[in-house]
Amino acid sequence: MYKHKLRLMLLLLCLRGSATSFADSQNDYNQTCAACHNLGVAGAPSIGDRDAWSNRVTKDKEVLYRNAIKGFSGNHGVMPPKGGFTNLSDDQVKAIVDYMIGVAK
Repeated sequence: MYKHKLRLMLLLLCLRGSATSFADSQNDYNQTCAACHNLGVAGAPSIGDRDAWSNRVTKDKEVLYRNAIKGFSGNHGVMPPKGGFTNLSDDQVKAIVDYMIGVAK
């Protein structure tokens, strides 16, 4: 019985952490990335635009992370490192990328 309760508590903690992480990522997106990705500034793929994200999500996620963290310049647009918000940690940027991919699916 004790092991069952412990497993249930651990599961609830994991689910709580996931919800908080999603909410934090959404908030971080709104505070930083939304300025460009809501409007498609400088070729930024608009959040939720499945067509714009379809090619991107088929790539290795590490490529998306690297481009978001280190910046990107290509045929379809330009992105400065961390979108210009260098105060964001790499993990925050990765979580925002995951959030944006989730919205696009």
